[in-house]
Amino acid sequence: MALENIEQVEIRSNERFAEISWFDNLIGGDTEYLGIFDSERRSSFEHCKDIALTAEQLGFSSLLLPTAFTVGQEVLTFASGIAPLTSKINLLAAIRCGEYHPPMLARSLASLDHMLKGRLAINIINSDLPGTKEDPYYRYQRCAETIEILKQGWTQDSIDYSGEIYNVKIPNTQPVKPYQQNGGPLLYFGGTSEGSREVCAKYCDVFLMWPENEESLYETMQDMSARAAEYGRKIDFGLRIHVVVRETEEEARAYSKKLMSQFDEVRGAEIKQRAQCAQSLGVLRQDKLREEVADDDGYIEDIVWMGIGKVFAGCGSGLVGSAEQVVAKINRYIDMGIRSFIFSGFPLIEEATYFSNLVLPHFTNKSLTRLQNRVGEEEPVTPLTTAEIV
Repeated sequence: MALENIEQVEIRSNERFAEISWFDNLIGGDTEYLGIFDSERRSSFEHCKDIALTAEQLGFSSLLLPTAFTVGQEVLTFASGIAPLTSKINLLAAIRCGEYHPPMLARSLASLDHMLKGRLAINIINSDLPGTKEDPYYRYQRCAETIEILKQGWTQDSIDYSGEIYNVKIPNTQPVKPYQQNGGPLLYFGGTSEGSREVCAKYCDVFLMWPENEESLYETMQDMSARAAEYGRKIDFGLRIHVVVRETEEEARAYSKKLMSQFDEVRGAEIKQRAQCAQSLGVLRQDKLREEVADDDGYIEDIVWMGIGKVFAGCGSGLVGSAEQVVAKINRYIDMGIRSFIFSGFPLIEEATYFSNLVLPHFTNKSLTRLQNRVGEEEPVTPLTTAEIV
């Protein structure tokens, strides 16, 4: 259901703008037909590099580097390889808590942040480690403690942390000082469960949502804004969503049908269940909308199409429409208080080009990292730049 009246929720960044990002193929799935693996677009370093450099050249603010235990690129390895080849685009690196010892994670991210000269943001992932099924409380606690240790390492002269999971004392944390100041890299976080919402409200900077109808998104934003306020904080909101945009609605809908033209229900379900998040609350909410709300063509409202969720867990919906319709929908989301958008399309390079030609020119595309004063005009004084090493 679309909202009749839109009133912006309380957020950190009240200036009207959009941080418009694209998506890289680190976890595979880039294809011309949904449900069909494309050997020409496999998750090789070369293909992922081409996507990154294309997104930078086209003017996207940032690039999401996703994580999953699938055939493809490991996030920090790829980010380190692509960093010296880029000069403008931010990298939003997805990091699963528990995969790295927190002080060493802080150090790795600080090194990467210097390589990028402050063009780094972190998408905190709170999920089971590959091959395990973990207690939810343990995962939330590990996530919170990881973030607390990162923040100590980035902002203090020592790490002195005693928690339920980690006990860490390091008197000299010079090796983990990032390029970014005023708190270090921004933390993006997504999750529908109570535990996930509390972690984001207490610690993170941007709450990332998956597509639902406007009413559901708005309710989530109101809830998260109120939770953050209880901790004396404000957060921003982001939306991860696919897109098919063309000159006309008819062209866009025709292309969405082409995407599904070789789809097999059994094969699609098999691919979807491989994902670790296939049974997460957020995925189940999208599945319910597709099954109970969507029309015969898979639309839950105006141009929001749920067909992609038949193949992919996680973000399972897309905007399908003319340039005018997509621009209008993004503006409605901005009116609600969403500031960060992570788009993707199939295939990734081709759809990035359509989007950059038809949609990007209509928006003031800014970086939240810059707006939150994490990167100044002058090079910061850090142990990896010009600070005295003690």
